[in-house]
Amino acid sequence: MKRESFGSRLGFLLVSAGCAIGIGNVWRFPYVAGQNGGSVFVLFYLLFLLIMGVPVLTMELAVGRASRKSAVLAYRTLEKPGNKWHIHGWFCIAGCCLLMMYYTTVSGWMLGYFIKFASGTFNGLDADGISGVFGSMLANPTEMGIWMLITVAAGFLVCQFGLQNGLERITKWMMSILLVLILVLAVHSLMLPGAKNGLSFYLLPDFSRAAQVGFKNVITAAMNQAFFTLSLGIAAMEIFGSYMSDRHTLTGEAVRICGLDTFVAIMSGLIIFPACFSFHVQPDAGPQLIFVTLPNVFVNMAGGRIWGTLFFLFMTFASFSTVIAVFENLMASAIDNFGWNRKKAAIVNFFFVLISSIPCVLGYNLWSHLHIIGGRDVLDSEDFLVSNLLLPLGSLIYLLFCVSKWGWGYDNYLAETNKGEGLHLPHNKAIKFYFQFILPVLILVILIQGLL
Repeated sequence: MKRESFGSRLGFLLVSAGCAIGIGNVWRFPYVAGQNGGSVFVLFYLLFLLIMGVPVLTMELAVGRASRKSAVLAYRTLEKPGNKWHIHGWFCIAGCCLLMMYYTTVSGWMLGYFIKFASGTFNGLDADGISGVFGSMLANPTEMGIWMLITVAAGFLVCQFGLQNGLERITKWMMSILLVLILVLAVHSLMLPGAKNGLSFYLLPDFSRAAQVGFKNVITAAMNQAFFTLSLGIAAMEIFGSYMSDRHTLTGEAVRICGLDTFVAIMSGLIIFPACFSFHVQPDAGPQLIFVTLPNVFVNMAGGRIWGTLFFLFMTFASFSTVIAVFENLMASAIDNFGWNRKKAAIVNFFFVLISSIPCVLGYNLWSHLHIIGGRDVLDSEDFLVSNLLLPLGSLIYLLFCVSKWGWGYDNYLAETNKGEGLHLPHNKAIKFYFQFILPVLILVILIQGLL
């Protein structure tokens, strides 16, 4: 069966960026920036994105493009006879499953809040009332289950139409609307009274503020965020490498994907920080920033119902673009490994993801007593395994596979990365040394810190 491919370069870039752009950019990035002194964190984040994110992204894409296969068969195609690198491919599939076991629930929250703002649920509520909306949603397994079900069903419905007719077509529309929404919301935030205080907190470097948090903490947080924002290490990006053409170099495409991903993260800060400072709200409110703090801001804003609706529509698209990208990986893996057709892959994976997402839905109500890893609830335990273990460990394995003589080999990786026109990775000893000896240590630091 002939392998599918993207209909256009724009389709590849938007789908790949859509996979990277998600809750991490819009939810995690602003509050982590807020907790770590704002602007200095942003500077370190951009630095680590360039020296860590881009290289590892080229490696996942290279493995995909050179093999034209999903995770397990990609390793089998490129590894030397008798090697066992392909075992990691199964862990990649497990990582994508585990990610979707909680991501579908959080994506459902975004959809639920979009509907709530559009229908006027928040009209006239005070701070306690707004906090109560989130609390009552978490306490209601039926409501959360419905939003999750809609997310899962819509995701596999899109994917079963195929790469070009489903994923690529829908993502182009969603990402285009997302980018327009983020510009409109950012311009509106910048016009609020007192917005310039939020802007200076966010964009003007203040090393004294970073010193209060501790430079080590700021650098560590920036390294983590730069790394996790791209969803590297579980073959979520590798699959799109397998669908792309040889016309453009992977370094150039990786820089473009990172650029789009970073644009959305930075613009999210431009929406959130001016709004927080304008309404005297703490910008370091943590995970509740999106669901409790920001609704308070919108309710007190002129035309708040409209701005809240637009914001959560943007959040829904940002999270759903990741959902359908990872669903495509799960389906491609089933098609490649088990010989299923696309329809069967969609149906089987739909029921698997739906059933395996139920524990996360119940983890805030009927199973709220359940604490799995280090006292964490269901969602946080699943997120810990993905974010702190599978992503960094998987990225380290991709890296070692591409740069060591025991794997695919640095020369093969470099040749694949530089195939086509565009930005080339220089063939010099300094970069090779950095990839083989420095970058693995940096990823190992992230892995150890995450587990500790």
